[in-house]
Amino acid sequence: MTLLEEQIEILRSQYPDVSVRHLPSGAALIVLPHILLPGGWSKPSTAVSFLAPVGYPHAKPDCFWTDPDLRLASGAPPVNTGGNPIPEINEHGHLWFSWHTAQWNPNRDSLLTYVNVIKNRLRDIR
Repeated sequence: MTLLEEQIEILRSQYPDVSVRHLPSGAALIVLPHILLPGGWSKPSTAVSFLAPVGYPHAKPDCFWTDPDLRLASGAPPVNTGGNPIPEINEHGHLWFSWHTAQWNPNRDSLLTYVNVIKNRLRDIR
């Protein structure tokens, strides 16, 4: 079992509905279909997708995507978002969050670490 596969299993222990799509480049698209959102958003939950890039974990995950209709409760779009498609998928219809980890240690951090980075961003209602 590869390190990525091991980390996917750890992620699955906390998020049983996680799905993984292996892409032609060698990257993996990780999809968590039901992430609960705090108050301040336009809906109670959203799907979240992100890439484990080629070279993971030395190459860190970067950015993530949610349901296309996710907005702040006011109706405004969240900051640092746009309509960039998921690479290699080229499906429009996801809200792209340009969000980057400040710290990443491939010897310590994992897919679960990155999910927590995403959840921290989603707790930051702006």
